[in-house]
Amino acid sequence: MDTVHELVLAKTRSRMGFLTSFELVELFGKRNTILDPYSCLISKEVQLGEGNVFYPNVVIQAEADSIKIGGKNTFLPGTFLHAAGGTLVIGDDNQFGAGGCVIQANHPKAEIVIGNGCRFLRGAELYGRTVMGDGAQVLGPITVQDCILEGGESFRDPDPDKRAAVLKGFGTARGLHMLCGYVINGKGDFQQTELERQNVYHPKKST
Repeated sequence: MDTVHELVLAKTRSRMGFLTSFELVELFGKRNTILDPYSCLISKEVQLGEGNVFYPNVVIQAEADSIKIGGKNTFLPGTFLHAAGGTLVIGDDNQFGAGGCVIQANHPKAEIVIGNGCRFLRGAELYGRTVMGDGAQVLGPITVQDCILEGGESFRDPDPDKRAAVLKGFGTARGLHMLCGYVINGKGDFQQTELERQNVYHPKKST
């Protein structure tokens, strides 16, 4: 890429509130891994910790200080985080993607809080006033709005009763409150009455 094109792209990114590729590397690259700064777009106002890994084609767009991100998170291709009017707070050691992930706090009442060690895979979407406790998972093309998934241990824990709440399948989940150790395997509209213990899918190992 020649210098003229680089300058044009830099001006375009700045005009839209994103860091230039040079600014991205200078500001965040020393404390995080940015595999392709040309295809990664991060707003100037984003507050970012250390040890995060950004794959190509990741967009994190914020107004003011509406997005705060901790450390050691992995952002895989197709991740889009957006806060305009609401707020988005992310802890540590979370995985966004593979298969894309959309998280939007795009109205004044929207407040999305994500703890530590969560996973959002294969087209998961989060909106509204949503809380993902430590270890919570959304697995599949599921639209999650105004839900609480209570925290627990991660998916790596051998005891499914201790694992954080999980949504999997496809469809829309609204207004749910799920406790640790439970899962909904939905096909369409997710309902509170569809709650199952995770040990149905992951039986405890006998000792």
